[in-house]
Amino acid sequence: MSVNTPAPWTIRRIMELYELPFMDLVFQAQTVHRQHHPANQIQLSSLLSIKTGACPEDCSYCPQSSKYQTELEPEPLMPLEQVLEAARAAQAQGAQRFCMGAAWRSPTEKQLDQVIDMVSAVKAMGLETCVTLGMLKDGQAERLKDAGLDYYNHNLDTSPEFYGQIISTRTYQDRLDTLERVRAAGLNSCCGGIIGMGESRRERAGLLAQLANMRPYPESVPINQLVKVPGTPLDQVDDLDPFEFVRTIAIARILMPTSAVRLSAGRETMDDSTQALCFMAGANSIFYGEQLLTTGNPQFVADQDLFTRLQLEAAKTTLSEPPLSLEQARPRAMVEAL
Repeated sequence: MSVNTPAPWTIRRIMELYELPFMDLVFQAQTVHRQHHPANQIQLSSLLSIKTGACPEDCSYCPQSSKYQTELEPEPLMPLEQVLEAARAAQAQGAQRFCMGAAWRSPTEKQLDQVIDMVSAVKAMGLETCVTLGMLKDGQAERLKDAGLDYYNHNLDTSPEFYGQIISTRTYQDRLDTLERVRAAGLNSCCGGIIGMGESRRERAGLLAQLANMRPYPESVPINQLVKVPGTPLDQVDDLDPFEFVRTIAIARILMPTSAVRLSAGRETMDDSTQALCFMAGANSIFYGEQLLTTGNPQFVADQDLFTRLQLEAAKTTLSEPPLSLEQARPRAMVEAL
């Protein structure tokens, strides 16, 4: 191994972090955070569902799946002007990045044409752009890059060991292949997972190992807490201890020190004290506003109030450094078992 290549994070090392006293772990995470990021600054993103429901995938947590009976009403791809209206409103409320999500398994070229128009128009407004469209085919990431896309979101969701209990319609390698296409196109990667789906602590460590051992690791790492939606297979799963979620945020910060660690889905069920602990543990990005895809999100006024009470401020918009070369960026499954 090259002296310039860091040793991979093993599950054993990550479990040792999980087992630290809570205060020691959070202190370590905040120390790492301040070495790489301005203190008390939070990056603000807004997320719009541009095509809702009727997804053929069977992700057990997701109300957009056509496999489950939920109260979600499917909606077709949103017209361009409606997307731009939402982007203008998000920008007026202080959002720095505008993320667009479509419930597709994989976009067709015709569908991609429509999204490309949206990306170009939003980029022209001065916002950072991010999309999540499912799996990408060869050449599609390059088209998005040429249109002005900054970030592509494609989550791993969980560890390789637990993945089969959550999803059967696409493989873990399918996800890694899309991430490789994203890196090959020179796009920034937004990639994280969901906590609280019934996985063990070791399986949470497995997810973090996968993310941290990518070369390079993602520039943006959304850590989601499961939102239990009636009608989905996970609607009765036991609640996660909030301190375990904070621990996971802290470890993500330690493992991926330069990433934006996003406090993502599930924030609407967190009290202000838990959110404050997450910020202390190194979370420095949130989805901001009224809606996170098809699940709730704390409203704008409540977010403003929390920022005022914690004396937090919106981070200045700064894109990450360009990704590494394709060979350096190739995702790897580098989990070492105990």
